Amino acid sequence: MDNVRKIAVVGATGAVGEVMLSILAERGHQAADISALASERSAGKEVEFGDRRLITKDLADFNFAGIDYALFSAGGSVSERYAPIAAGSGAVVIDNTSAFRYVDDIPLVVPEVNPHHLDGVGPGSIVANPNCSTIQMLVALAPIQREAGIDRINVATYQSVSGAGAEALRELAEQTIARLSFKEPVLNKFAQPIAFNVLPQIDTLQDNGYSREEMKMVWETQKIFEDPSIRVNATAVRVPVFYGHSEAVHLETRDDIAMERVRELLGNAEGVVVVDGEDMMHPTAVTHGAGEDPVYVGRLRRDISHPRGINMWVVADNIRKGAALNAVQIMERLERSKV
Repeated sequence: MDNVRKIAVVGATGAVGEVMLSILAERGHQAADISALASERSAGKEVEFGDRRLITKDLADFNFAGIDYALFSAGGSVSERYAPIAAGSGAVVIDNTSAFRYVDDIPLVVPEVNPHHLDGVGPGSIVANPNCSTIQMLVALAPIQREAGIDRINVATYQSVSGAGAEALRELAEQTIARLSFKEPVLNKFAQPIAFNVLPQIDTLQDNGYSREEMKMVWETQKIFEDPSIRVNATAVRVPVFYGHSEAVHLETRDDIAMERVRELLGNAEGVVVVDGEDMMHPTAVTHGAGEDPVYVGRLRRDISHPRGINMWVVADNIRKGAALNAVQIMERLERSKV
């Protein structure tokens, strides 16, 4: 990536922004000219970039002229306001919020799944990063979709609090201390206690009774797989885990496919690691997902209630593959397409 010279990271002081900077340094972009951008309140703070420290600049005053890539992860309202400005200055915007995911002519991309949606993307374009839960599920399901087609997906997610931001991480830590001290937990970020609890709603409820987080998985799966006939039934749950989302995925294929073939496809799939579960060691958020790049798949088995049903357990780091890494991989794919 030697020809990548100017990259702006918007939301550099946030959880995803910090990891974006770390991943850029890890993956050989140390020579790039990096601008760390944040709100006026956070401007002037130092952030780490490899063995360097960068001073964050005020996004509102920043001139995007000359920026090759602008990686946004500062909230939907920020992206709605500033992403068009960055694109209008000639940058390729890769946006990690939901601001542009459902715009028909803006590609929604998981590089291991639909890299062809990046064809034609160039300076002045906006590319959307999918929701974290959708990303890890589709990385695991894409090889099966290509070979046998998917008719229906039932998925229950078990999502870590890091997906709700730094305030949610603090709330889990503080409520855990309170519970262990026999004190009542203080509620702030969540409507009910999250420590030692499970919350069966993420984001606002829609008119159909599903939460917006659940409907994201429906809309995004159909858009990324380019198949609006795929039926998706999701239940999104918040669990007292700091980092790493887990998913129980049950799918029904259109064509018959042997479980041996499914295991072979997943074993050879880009970005997937199959964990066989010997000695009860199945993939979990703590032991596999947190801090790692792959999507881990375990508990692979035939659904005994359906002749073409397949069950699997899918785990990934929601901040890395579910957000920051996916954005960097999109940038890298675009760079390789120039060669």
